[in-house]
Amino acid sequence: MRQIVLDTETTGLEPSQGHRIIEIGCVELINRRLTGNNLHIYINPQREIDAGALEVHGITNEFLADKPLFSDIADTFIDFVKDAELIIHNAPFDVGFLDSELSDLNRGYKTMEEYCNILDTLAMARKKHPGQKNNLDALCKRYFVDNTQRELHGALLDAEILADVYLIMTGGQSSFALGHDSLADGSTTEKIKRLDRNKASLKVLRATAEEEAAHQSRLESIQNESGTNLWQMSDES
Repeated sequence: MRQIVLDTETTGLEPSQGHRIIEIGCVELINRRLTGNNLHIYINPQREIDAGALEVHGITNEFLADKPLFSDIADTFIDFVKDAELIIHNAPFDVGFLDSELSDLNRGYKTMEEYCNILDTLAMARKKHPGQKNNLDALCKRYFVDNTQRELHGALLDAEILADVYLIMTGGQSSFALGHDSLADGSTTEKIKRLDRNKASLKVLRATAEEEAAHQSRLESIQNESGTNLWQMSDES
């Protein structure tokens, strides 16, 4: 099962107002395990970034000036996500921008829902935790996911954080399975290893008289230096 955890950053809030995507971050999961095969692209939007958006992600027009246009990266992006399940927090926002960008190219691209299954983790979290905050920071706090590096929003960093949140929210810390094959329900194919009851007992080595004398001498030294000795008291109790 191939899944892509996806996030975008944009020039503003509404593609209908001409706002564009400026960053795409994708993190690949196969059978609920992080593969390290990620996609991260900055994009020149050919328009100014709203002040409010700049405060959120800190990405400037000057930084994006030499970056590729969306038309330059569209095929690369579609090839990477095609036929995977997209995992997105507040999916209508990101998918709306992606569909708008693809449509504006007039190259016959389909909608994202025609390329991929889409799972909205915000809708999932609202159903699982009704009446509570369910933004990414709140979910990190709820599921003990480290987001201390998230001073500003960033597509790849947020996708990496969301991947951890999603794995924990849907079945445990499968991303930290340490080489075990994980299943879609969060379980593992690794069998429980039980102790061999017929295995020979461990050999017990008892202290020699010299070792017991040295131990007693050390306890007395501790008693003299500190005025108390919990080990001595335990022996006497």
